Amino acid sequence: MNSAGVAQSVLPMASSDLSLLTLFLHAHWVVKGVILGLLSCSIWVWAIVIDKSMLYRRSRSDMDRFETAFWSGQSLDELYRTLAAKPAHSMPGLFVAAMREWKRSFEGPQRSFAGLQMRIEKVMQVSIAREIERLESRLLVLATIGSAGPFVGLFGTVWGIMSSFQSIAASKNTSLAVVAPGIAEALFATAIGLVAAIPATIFYNKFSGDVNKQAQRLEGFADEFAAILSRQIDERG
Repeated sequence: MNSAGVAQSVLPMASSDLSLLTLFLHAHWVVKGVILGLLSCSIWVWAIVIDKSMLYRRSRSDMDRFETAFWSGQSLDELYRTLAAKPAHSMPGLFVAAMREWKRSFEGPQRSFAGLQMRIEKVMQVSIAREIERLESRLLVLATIGSAGPFVGLFGTVWGIMSSFQSIAASKNTSLAVVAPGIAEALFATAIGLVAAIPATIFYNKFSGDVNKQAQRLEGFADEFAAILSRQIDERG
């Protein structure tokens, strides 16, 4: 870093306002890069938050509607034909996968009862794993930004303070008017880091809890449905 250049860039700001835009425009290019990167991460965080909020709300709604239809006494074959006509996720997708395996065993040219219960349970386990993977996608981004954001902002702060000290040395002036702008722009980087990290951490924890709740609902339904199919296998066997 050039001390004279730093001093010239900081001194004019000493007599101007300390607005956020002014701090950014007079910051060192490294600090500007940190701030822009953190702002991009913050936008990314909120895009993921909006997308996941809509996804989880839609998934819960699909589960509620399916459970209402499933326990209403409607024929399983009729419910299967309704759901199999379109791609299904969450609990409807779990039901379709299990029923598809059931029909392959009973409606094929050779009926296969041996290991049917195990095959159905395996199919449902795979469906649950895929659904959880779909629900958890991009949550790692939130965890990464939540943990690394403050440290990236701190890096910008350290660099900004180094630039401020160099400007002080170059100008040989330790007045508050010279010191304050450099310190303010340095702390601005940390503030942006927290702006990106705090929502990321909060929503990562919230979404992780939502995924666990939906996974428990899927596993509970899988156990109940496996028991229903097991009784029918015993009756037909």
